[in-house]
Amino acid sequence: MLFPITIFLSAFLLFQVQPMMGRYILPWFGGTPAVWSVCMLFFQCILLAGYAYAHWVGSLKSTKQQATIHMSLLAASLLLLPVAPSIAWKPTGAESPELRILLLLLVSVGGPYFLLSSTTPLLQRWFTMQSTGSGWRLYALSNFGSFLALFSYPFLLEPFLRLQAQGWLWSGMYVAFVGVCGFTAWVVRGQQVVRSQVSEGDVARPSAWDVIFWLGLAATASTLLLATTNMITQDIAVAPFLWIVPLSIYLLSFILTFESDRWYRRLLFAVLVGVLAPVSAATTSAGFVFIPLWGEAAVYLVALFAACMLCHGELALARPSAKYLTSFYLIVSAGGVLGGVFVALIAPNIFEQFTEYPLALLAACVLGMIGWLRTGAWGAWVKENFAVRIPMMALLFGSLGAAALAALPTVGKTADAIVRNFFGILWVVERTDQAGDYRQLTHGRIKHGSQYAKEPLKSQPTSYFGPHGGVGVVMNALQKEKPAIDIGIVGLGAGTMAAWGRPGDTIHFYEINPDDEGVARKWFSYLSDSKAKVDVALGDARIVLEREIAAGRKNDFDILVVDAFSSDAIPVHLLTEQCADLYKQRLKPGGVLMMHISNRSLNLEPVVRGMAGHLGWKPYNFLSSGNLPTGEDGSKWILITGDDDFTKRTDLQRLVSGWTKEQPLLWTDDFSSLWHVLMR
Repeated sequence: MLFPITIFLSAFLLFQVQPMMGRYILPWFGGTPAVWSVCMLFFQCILLAGYAYAHWVGSLKSTKQQATIHMSLLAASLLLLPVAPSIAWKPTGAESPELRILLLLLVSVGGPYFLLSSTTPLLQRWFTMQSTGSGWRLYALSNFGSFLALFSYPFLLEPFLRLQAQGWLWSGMYVAFVGVCGFTAWVVRGQQVVRSQVSEGDVARPSAWDVIFWLGLAATASTLLLATTNMITQDIAVAPFLWIVPLSIYLLSFILTFESDRWYRRLLFAVLVGVLAPVSAATTSAGFVFIPLWGEAAVYLVALFAACMLCHGELALARPSAKYLTSFYLIVSAGGVLGGVFVALIAPNIFEQFTEYPLALLAACVLGMIGWLRTGAWGAWVKENFAVRIPMMALLFGSLGAAALAALPTVGKTADAIVRNFFGILWVVERTDQAGDYRQLTHGRIKHGSQYAKEPLKSQPTSYFGPHGGVGVVMNALQKEKPAIDIGIVGLGAGTMAAWGRPGDTIHFYEINPDDEGVARKWFSYLSDSKAKVDVALGDARIVLEREIAAGRKNDFDILVVDAFSSDAIPVHLLTEQCADLYKQRLKPGGVLMMHISNRSLNLEPVVRGMAGHLGWKPYNFLSSGNLPTGEDGSKWILITGDDDFTKRTDLQRLVSGWTKEQPLLWTDDFSSLWHVLMR
């Protein structure tokens, strides 16, 4: 029982630390979906290193030598506890986020993660050396432990424990793992090797084509996992439980396909993937207009499960003799890294859209056909065997559909401009409504500002920032009271808020996406036409605000507007108690904080009311249904101020709306959960 217990515990810890570390560093890098993609790339790289180590150690002739090396490294890893990223790694705003995330994770958790990742292949090899039984079911057990770890995090840990407590709990469990794994190694070092499939010399070595096939299947599944996660999180929120659902589906396919051959039905999953590949690829563009958000997410997740079952099912069918067990794991892990590198580092720099998604679906269909051909499908096709022709035709249909959707123009490719980077995709498109022609900036599915082509609307604020919305009525009130005001704005978008500027006003934008300013200046004229003095500070707003406060900039804003959408979700780190304190330090006495919380999936009102309670200020709710003649969209803004008389004095009280029944909820940097604010 030492083998299954140790493997299960290692897998549990291996996958529970992933969302925990992602949650730790997410606020430091702008809360974007790409943070998790880079985290996953790191974990895949260290997993590959762990598998390579297991392959090397397992190839040593002496089990005593193998066990001694492993026990020594296990003991040394205890010196790296507890796991927690140092604040010294917090970015200043100018560095490459990808490289800094990779280095941060390497220093913080690299050592323990490396040893955990080596456990399953190494102990499987020890098991087959000590027993005539098969070690492949231990791999399924490992994935089951990972599966439980992922689901326990959002339900049992994140909602009830702060991050610091999570780190100490994980570190304590790691100490227990070191004890169990060390004892297992001690037992193994004294055992004799049983002649089994590991020691057989007449087993055929896998060919180069076998290795390429394994590599392709693993890379395709990894690419689909990360691409699916990116598309889901950009439109809802960047949070652990939305990372975990796709990753759990990915692991579930591993569990089913490697636990037993009965779960993977080649004909069934070939047909499913063939049908779902073009459907889910088409959803990436059609979903912008026709499909509800949750329906779109469901299509992606079902397609992910079917494609991962196909990829991992073919891997299981093509696995070699246990003699080459560690080599097989090494190749599979390398494929995972290739998928991670492709999605996290290559795709954002070579594709304008999420083209990696339909390409991965295309690859799944092609590899599925190759899997059938490797087992004699062509001969059965010639003999008119419909049990072969149907799935092969389905996969061919799916590959052609996915290829066409990856190559043909979509909604985004008709845009005036498309800019993709670490922070997502910005689209500039031309549209027309009853008020005239206008240009619109979109991130994901969400508008980030628009501007009409002709006066008088060209110089007026539109979308969420017009005169009838919450921020508009508050700006009018402030400008009536003061001849000049200082305005801070978190989130640049098209620069629409600059239209509110008057001579003597100052407007200071904070924008994390370095490409957004160029788009706003080239395709929109709000910044250049503003009558106020306008400047843009690049970098995560919270980090820049902290840096400016340290430099002595305090109590300098009459109004601070927070409109930092990441598609349809405000980054969580801008809604915490600690960030509220930063907002307060930058506002003048009696200043106004405006929070834009329009959202289709999350009810952020309780969180903003919790911030207000923490500050000791009063919140006021402003709902707007939009105004078509002026190009205004419906919006929900919450005003927070320490000036108790502000709304009465400015006659805004009559515009204030009531609250929902939800109780105020205070988030902190190490304690927040989206389960409490999901739309019901």
